[in-house]
Amino acid sequence: MGDREVILAKDLAVSYKDKSVWHDANFRINRGEFVAVIGPNGSGKTTLFRLLLGLQKPASGALKIFNAAPKRGSMRIGYVPQRHAIDNETNIECIELVHLALSGYKWGLSISTEDERRAASAALEAVGAAELAHKSLASLSGGELQRVFLAEALVSNPEMLLLDEPLSNLDIKRANDLVSVIDRVVKARNVTTLLVAHDINPMIQFLDKVIYIAGGRVATGKPEEVLTSKKLTELYGTHVEVLHDSRGHILIHSLYGTQEEPLRDEEHDAKH
Repeated sequence: MGDREVILAKDLAVSYKDKSVWHDANFRINRGEFVAVIGPNGSGKTTLFRLLLGLQKPASGALKIFNAAPKRGSMRIGYVPQRHAIDNETNIECIELVHLALSGYKWGLSISTEDERRAASAALEAVGAAELAHKSLASLSGGELQRVFLAEALVSNPEMLLLDEPLSNLDIKRANDLVSVIDRVVKARNVTTLLVAHDINPMIQFLDKVIYIAGGRVATGKPEEVLTSKKLTELYGTHVEVLHDSRGHILIHSLYGTQEEPLRDEEHDAKH
């Protein structure tokens, strides 16, 4: 693995309850790259995150992150799951949530250091949410909540971010705003970022690479290399048309109809 390579997969395969999910995946992700992980419902997008987080082992092949096998609880990785352990009905201030990511979720009376308080404030500021510091989670909109969760993942200054469907349930404007924030963080901190999404359009202009999972196979490359009729027809094993509208938005058309690509991953993939 070279100095710039953060993730290296060779002939990687994964299964779930002895059923193959995908196989023969080969890709490299470099430091500071912004990568979308996309594919149809149930294709195994979140399973890739489970592998990177050390929560699941490959069925075969090799996977290295930071030139070593993935391991649980790595402080070098910031993770925002589909469903957060603390929801937006919790009466806790945003800055306290972000600070808890440093103190290991130790509830009750605790003494925080000045460095920890500064780190929490800096993380909120980095995602454009400094003004939310003393607001409760329960008072936030969906877009604001995602910014706070992103700050929580950033507070330990990780080298990699794994964001599992942060754009879900956001309207077009808020999705575009959040992607702009993420791209700014990627560039400012040179942090490798993988984002699972069911609609690639809000982030297409920012992406360095795409990991597309479909039909038990994985294609990786620049968006213009992967998001083509030829490549997706090969992946799906059926004819697929990639259409572009006047604004550069991508739509995928197949025998199953046209959709703003793609749908959400299966429920069991999100559990860990």
